[in-house]
Amino acid sequence: MNITVVGTGYVGFSLSLLISRKYDVIALDIKQDRVDSINNGISPIKDKDLEKALKNSSSKLIATSEKKEAYINADYIIIATPTNYDSNSGAFDTSTVESVIQDIADINSKAIIVIKSTIPIGFTNKIKEKFNKLNIFFSPEFLRENMALHDNLYPSRIVIGSKSSEAKTFSKILVDCSKKEKIDIPILFTSSKEAEAVKLFANTYLAMRVAFFNELDSFSEFYKLDSKNIIKGLALDDRIGNFYNNPSFGYGGYCLPKDTQQLLQNFKDIPNNIITAVVKSNSTRKNFIVDSILEKKVKRVGIYRLIMKTDSDNFRDSAVLDIMELLKKRGVEIVLYEPLLNESTFRDSLIIKDLSKFIESADLIIANRMSEELKPVISKVYSRDIFFNN
Repeated sequence: MNITVVGTGYVGFSLSLLISRKYDVIALDIKQDRVDSINNGISPIKDKDLEKALKNSSSKLIATSEKKEAYINADYIIIATPTNYDSNSGAFDTSTVESVIQDIADINSKAIIVIKSTIPIGFTNKIKEKFNKLNIFFSPEFLRENMALHDNLYPSRIVIGSKSSEAKTFSKILVDCSKKEKIDIPILFTSSKEAEAVKLFANTYLAMRVAFFNELDSFSEFYKLDSKNIIKGLALDDRIGNFYNNPSFGYGGYCLPKDTQQLLQNFKDIPNNIITAVVKSNSTRKNFIVDSILEKKVKRVGIYRLIMKTDSDNFRDSAVLDIMELLKKRGVEIVLYEPLLNESTFRDSLIIKDLSKFIESADLIIANRMSEELKPVISKVYSRDIFFNN
C-alpha cells in the first residue's frame, strides 16, 4: 500500500514517520528546504523524538515537492496542511485543504482522502458535496507539542468520521504502525460532524483547564497565597488529577487559540457561557500578568524566550507576544533573548544574543517557562511556571 502525507508540520511529519514503519510513504511539502532536509535525514522540526526517528528510519519514507509524484500511485492521501483561524471570516482558512483535494481530483481520483487538518464542523460534508466522486473522511489528531511522535506511537484513541470499510482499513494502518497493543487503543467510528466536534471540544476543554489554573494563580497572587500548595491540594482529588495544571501567561501555540475561537463561532446561534468565557479568559490573564509586572515599576523588561514550551521552536500565538505588546503600549522598554531569531530586532525591540548581557541589561526578566540558566538570577525573574514543566 502506498500512502502520501501532505504537509510536514508536527502532524504531517510525525504521521509520515509513524506510517513509514510499515508502509511506503511519500511526504509532500511545497517548501523545498523541508523536502531536502527530510531526504538528508535532518528533521525540519526541533523535536528530539522526531530527529531520532528520522535518523533511524528506513528508506520507506521519501519527501518530494512534486504533486504528481506524490499522488499518482497513492492508495491513501492524508492531508495535514495548516488551517489557521481567520478572524475576519470567523472560520478556519481551509484553502490549503481544498487546494490539495482539487489536485488529488485532477491526478488520482481513486485515492482515499483522509483529512487530518483541523476543520470547522460541517466542512467534510460540504467538501464531499463539492467533490462527490471522491472518497473523503476526517480523522482528528490528538498530539501534544514535543510529544507528537510518542502520541502517534502510543495513541490515546483513534477517532474517524466515517464507518466505511476504507475508514476501518485506515484505523488498522494506524494501529499496525503503533507500539501499543490493539486491545489498549479505543477506536471510535462516528459521523464526520461528530468527529469534527470531538476535535474542537477536546482542545477547548484543555484550554478551559489551562484557563482555570491560570485564574487560580491570579487569585493566589492577588491574595499573596502559594499557588503551588493550592494546586497540589486540588490534584490530590483523583477526579481532578495532577496534570495540565501548571500556570502560564496564557494558553497559546498551534491548536488551543484557534480551535477555541472556531468552536465559539460554531456556537454563534446557541446560548452558551463557558465557551465564550474560555476565549475571553486568555485576554484577562494576559492583562493581569501585565498589571503585575507594571506594579514592580521597572523601566526595561527582558523577555526570555518567545516559545510556549521548553525545547520547542514554536512561538505561534504565544502568550508572550501579546504581553510584550501590552507592556510596550504602557511605555515599558523591551529587550529579547531568543536564540531562534537571527535578526537584530523583533517588533522594534532589541534582540540580545548573549545571555549574560541580556540578564545584565534588564531590570526584570519575564519567562513563560523557567530554565536552568535563569536559576542563578531567580530573584530577577518573573514567571508563573511554578512546577518548572510544560
